Amino acid sequence: MTRLPGGKKERRLGLMVSLPPHVHVREGTSAIMLDVVVALLPALAVAVYFFGLRVMTLSLVSVCACVVLELGYQTLLKKPITAWDGSAMVTGLLLAMCLPVTIPYGLLLLGDAFAIIVVKQLYGGIGRNVFNPALCARAFLASFPVQLSTFTSPTAYIPVWGHVDADAVASATPLASLQAGKLPAEPLRYLFVGMTGGSMGETCALLLLLGGAFLVLRHVISPRIPLSYLGTVALLTVLFPMGNDPVTWMLCQLFSGGLMLGAVFMATDYTTSPVTHGGQIAYGIGCGVITVLIRYFGAYPEGVCYAILIMNAFAWLLDRALRPRRLGGRLRGLLGRKTEVRP
Repeated sequence: MTRLPGGKKERRLGLMVSLPPHVHVREGTSAIMLDVVVALLPALAVAVYFFGLRVMTLSLVSVCACVVLELGYQTLLKKPITAWDGSAMVTGLLLAMCLPVTIPYGLLLLGDAFAIIVVKQLYGGIGRNVFNPALCARAFLASFPVQLSTFTSPTAYIPVWGHVDADAVASATPLASLQAGKLPAEPLRYLFVGMTGGSMGETCALLLLLGGAFLVLRHVISPRIPLSYLGTVALLTVLFPMGNDPVTWMLCQLFSGGLMLGAVFMATDYTTSPVTHGGQIAYGIGCGVITVLIRYFGAYPEGVCYAILIMNAFAWLLDRALRPRRLGGRLRGLLGRKTEVRP
């Protein structure tokens, strides 16, 4: 209760704030997740064309495993069932797309279990996890460096099922050349359309950008995070080209590795990214700076996964530090004293 002039009282209504995502549209979480899946399908289709049907089976296994794991966990612990809202499906698809096509099915299932049970459900489910589940699982699977660093060349199709001989299919990726300070052997247009080695869903920069444009037009994501992320990487790499042509070096950095997939589909995760406009821009800049630092000075050639996870931990702080001023807050700050509004 608050007392107004004249002795009158005003009753304040209690407000209940739900868990994220918070979006000003009629669609619910399921519709949003469906849009994300639709945006990912073109890049997945290109991966199937270049790397074979094993891409499709790995993706289906990952999606089904994540849904079943979430449903089983919530049923066993008698929690509200949210396995059908599409978030587990998106997690499974994103995890599969940021792994090489040679990944064993057993390791993929282990990553699914880590993402759903450890990162998502043990924190309380959708809207409560601090870190992106798919990226956490990707970082966890880095404990198996041989399996996660075995990439194939495009059109070097491998069996859908069974053991994959790593020595027979191993191929260098553009990131390996960039880490050595050299431009990739592939033409720049190959990097743009996905005709190069790498994780099965992150090689086609063209279709990932088109998927991001679709999500922006659908008002599912804001362009602030992807633009600030990609813009920071572009600026730093064109300023420090490591002895190469600056523009070509910058474009190779943008089109290589998981940068496009991470900037468009993972850094923009509702739960683990800031909600304020200033916080989103600072978050994207931080992701870009850390990505370039890891790529330039780290032992690991890719920095997208760890850059986003590090910035996930600071999302709340950025929102708090860069929250917009309340109406009249700037005036009070300039006057150096509290202002009183009289009736």
